[in-house]
Amino acid sequence: MPPQDTPGPARPGPPPTAVCVGESMAVLLPDRPGPLEAVDTFRLSVGGAESNVAGALAGLGVPTAWISRVGDDGFGRRLLAEVAARGVDVSGVTVDPHRPTGLYLKEVGGATGHRHDLGPGRSRLHYHRRGSAAAALSPALLTDPAAARLLAGARLLHLSGITAALSDECLALLRALLADRRPGRLVSFDLNWRPGLWRDRDPAVLPPLLDAADLLLLGADEAQAAFGTDEPAALRRRFPSPATVVVKDAARLVTALERDGTVIAEPALAVEVVEATGAGDAFAAGYLAGTLHGLDQRRRLRLGHLAAACALTAHGDQADLPPAPVVTALLDASPADWAATRVTAAAITSPALPTSPTLPAAPALPTSPALPAAPARAE
Repeated sequence: MPPQDTPGPARPGPPPTAVCVGESMAVLLPDRPGPLEAVDTFRLSVGGAESNVAGALAGLGVPTAWISRVGDDGFGRRLLAEVAARGVDVSGVTVDPHRPTGLYLKEVGGATGHRHDLGPGRSRLHYHRRGSAAAALSPALLTDPAAARLLAGARLLHLSGITAALSDECLALLRALLADRRPGRLVSFDLNWRPGLWRDRDPAVLPPLLDAADLLLLGADEAQAAFGTDEPAALRRRFPSPATVVVKDAARLVTALERDGTVIAEPALAVEVVEATGAGDAFAAGYLAGTLHGLDQRRRLRLGHLAAACALTAHGDQADLPPAPVVTALLDASPADWAATRVTAAAITSPALPTSPTLPAAPALPTSPALPAAPARAE
């Protein structure tokens, strides 16, 4: 009898508030900055947009599950263990006995003088994920008992455009999840444009997916590459159905545009960048946690900025927020004090805080209350 798929570790208790669906991979991190050909050793870690968001949400006090597939290999076991260690429910992850866990290598820029060095503060990801276990995700997931339980109880479902690029089956799963509208469940969708994944696939499938979400997250540079514009108002017109479209202009500004015409923009914090990877996922988690905790739009954007800033000052894809009083003070800061805030790996300094520097430390937010009913969609 051939080996069969097996579910991930069971987890008792009520279903999590948030569910993130998508691929994560083993990651090989270089022991030094510079081009790959100059690196001698690598450290094994794990990463992926949806599990990054899941881990950050869990760290922000939102009970969260991650649903995916991994290979029956050491990389898959490492991935399950590390994501679970972040407090994420992995009971909806299937172990595939035939397909491998995806893998990527991270290249970190430095000041080595090598002609292929990316430069300080820059990084590049090299993917080896074709034919991975997660590429076999399909609408059959909806009938899997463990995944169905998690999806049925979720008040937030988070998806990304990466999944659509992995295979026809993954694309069909996204379409099925977006078509499965449930009262009180908010569906967020992050474009997460990865041009390398679309070389052999048609990105024209993306716009209908994005427009089917309740909350749409767009990186301005990614939107420019994928749709030919990074202008928030133009993107709002391009995607009229979501209740909110959030356009992230990296280190400058993030703009939230409501369907009723309300526009709120909030500048990014000044950050001394250690490594750029993971900031977009951290912003998404902060913004989504703020949504689940009932914060107003400006504070949601600020919590996203703060989470992204902490990620930018840490190695790897995950970083803790500072203590709750610091977070509260920054979310409530005046525009001038917010603009004067600076985040480094050593401290957060701001006129809104006590005079002594504040080191990033523990998770910040209390247990999330019930999410308000999802807003009505434009048909």
